[in-house]
Amino acid sequence: MLTNPIAYLSQIEDPRRQNKNLLHPLKNILTIALTGILCGYSDWVAIEDFASENQAWFASFLDLTNGIPSHDTFSNVMKRLNKDQINRYFSQWINHNAPKHKHIAIDGKFVQGTHHDNDNLQLVSAYASEAKLILAQTDINDKANEITTLPQLLSLIDIKGSTITADAMYCQKDTTKQIIKQGGNYILALKNNHKTLFDDVSLWLNTQFDNKQLKVYETTEKDHGRLETRRYAISTELDWLEQKDQWHTLNAVVMVESTRDIQGNVSTERRYYLSSLTDLTTIGDTLRKHWAIENSQHWVLDVIFGEDTAIKLERNEKANIALLTRTALNLIRANGNANLSVKRHKIRASQNTAFREKLLFGKFL
Repeated sequence: MLTNPIAYLSQIEDPRRQNKNLLHPLKNILTIALTGILCGYSDWVAIEDFASENQAWFASFLDLTNGIPSHDTFSNVMKRLNKDQINRYFSQWINHNAPKHKHIAIDGKFVQGTHHDNDNLQLVSAYASEAKLILAQTDINDKANEITTLPQLLSLIDIKGSTITADAMYCQKDTTKQIIKQGGNYILALKNNHKTLFDDVSLWLNTQFDNKQLKVYETTEKDHGRLETRRYAISTELDWLEQKDQWHTLNAVVMVESTRDIQGNVSTERRYYLSSLTDLTTIGDTLRKHWAIENSQHWVLDVIFGEDTAIKLERNEKANIALLTRTALNLIRANGNANLSVKRHKIRASQNTAFREKLLFGKFL
C-alpha cells in the first residue's frame, strides 16, 4: 500500500513569484493534475473540466478559495517546475513506502510530443520488477550525459540486496563501482561500445560454448505461435581477461543464445553480459524479468496513458507530466485491485470517488 504522494511532491519549490496575486497553491495544482491523470485525462483542458465537475470533492481536502486552476495555469506551472526536484521527491516517496526489491531494471524510453520533433525526450527509469513499481526517473539531455545518468539515478534509491540489470549504454566501470558500493549486484549487457572487451569476451564465450566447456542453463517459452529457446552459459574463470580488474567485482561473463521459431522461420542471436553474480539460474531468471519489462511497461504508458500523444509540449513540461504519469501508475499497481486492468482502474477512479480515494491516498477519506 502506498501513501499519498502529495505530501512529498508539495515540498517542491514553487517556480512562481510569491506575492499576493498567487491564486492557486502548488499543492492544489499538483494534486489535481495527478488525480486527473489517474482518472484517465491526458490534457490540461480535460483535467480542468474534470476538476470543475468534481470541485466539491477536491474542496473536501484542498483549500479551493480561488476555485479550480485554469488549463493555462497547469501548463505554465508544469513548464517551470524543477524536474530534478520533482524526481527527487518522487523517489523519496516511493522508496519510503516500497519494500526491498530483489531485481531493479534500468529501463530507457523515448517520449514523443515535444515542440522539437528531433528532440524527443529520453527518460530512464529504475523499475522494481516484482512489485511492478517505478522507483526513480531522470532524463538524458544529450549524448554527453548518457554515461552519468545511471549513477545519478541509482543515488536516488536504496539498492542494497538488489540486482541491477541494464542495457549496454549503461555498462560503465564507474557504474559497477557504484552498484557494489551501494550494496547491490549487477548484470550489464556488453556490446561494441567497449569494443576490445566485447571482442575478448564474445570470442572466449563462443569458443568455450561451442566446445561444450561451459555450464549451460536452458529455458523454453511458447506463446502465440512463437517458440523461443534460450541457453545461458557462464564463465567464472576470468584469469584470461586482461580488463577484469577494471570492472568492480566482476565475477562472471555470460552468454545468452536465443533461438526463435516463428511459424517455421528460425533465427538465432547471441548476447553477452558482465555480472557480479555467479549463479547461472539466478542470472537467467533475472534477465528474463528484464526483457519482459519493455513490452509490458512501455505498452501501458503509451497505449493506456497515451504518453506518446501527438500534442506538442515543452520538454520540461513533458518530463514533469511523465513523472506524474508514473506516480499514477504506481498508485494503481500498489493500491488497486489485482483483478482489474490499468484501463479499468482509470475508468472506475473517474466515476467512483471512494475508489479514487483508495488509489490516491491508500485509504478512504
